[in-house]
Amino acid sequence: MSRKSALWNYLSPDLQGLIADGEVLMDFAEDYRGKVSDYSYLVFPFAKAYEGFLKNLFLDLGLMREDEFYGDEIRIGRILNPNFMENNSSLYKDLCTHKKGGEDVSKKLWKAWRKGRNQVFHYFPHNFRRLSLNEALEIVHELITAMDQSVNKCSLDVGHEITHRKASKAN
Repeated sequence: MSRKSALWNYLSPDLQGLIADGEVLMDFAEDYRGKVSDYSYLVFPFAKAYEGFLKNLFLDLGLMREDEFYGDEIRIGRILNPNFMENNSSLYKDLCTHKKGGEDVSKKLWKAWRKGRNQVFHYFPHNFRRLSLNEALEIVHELITAMDQSVNKCSLDVGHEITHRKASKAN
C-alpha cells in the first residue's frame, strides 16, 4: 500500500501498523510458497485493520457514537449485515442512504467483510477451507480496495478525523 495514499493518511497509526505487519507476512509467505497448507494467516492483520477502519469510517460519518466506537459491544458483522436492515442497530441501511456513502459503498464493504473475515476465520466442519497464497492475496487486495474506495467515495477529510479521535481519547 502506498504510504502517500489518501487511505494510508486516513488510517490511525495502530491500523497502519497492522497493514505494515501484514506486508511483512506477505514477503515471508513468498519465501515459503508451497510449504504452507493454509495462508489464512496472511489475511488476519488486514482483516483486523479493516474492522478498525470500518469503526473509524462509521464514527467519522456520524453513523456511530463515540461511546460505541470505544465500547466493546459493537459487532461490525451484525451492524453491517444487509439481512438486518430492519434492525435499529443496522448501519448498512444508514450507509446506503448517507450523502457521502451510498448503496455501492455498503455492498462493497459488506462483501469484503464476508469474504475477508467471516469466510476465512470461522470454522465450518461441512466446508473446511484452506486458502492458497493467491486466494489470500486476492482477499487482502479486496479489503484494501474496499477501504481505499470508501475513503475516496465518502470524501473524508483525511487526517482531520484522526487528530480528533486522538484528542478525544486523551480526554
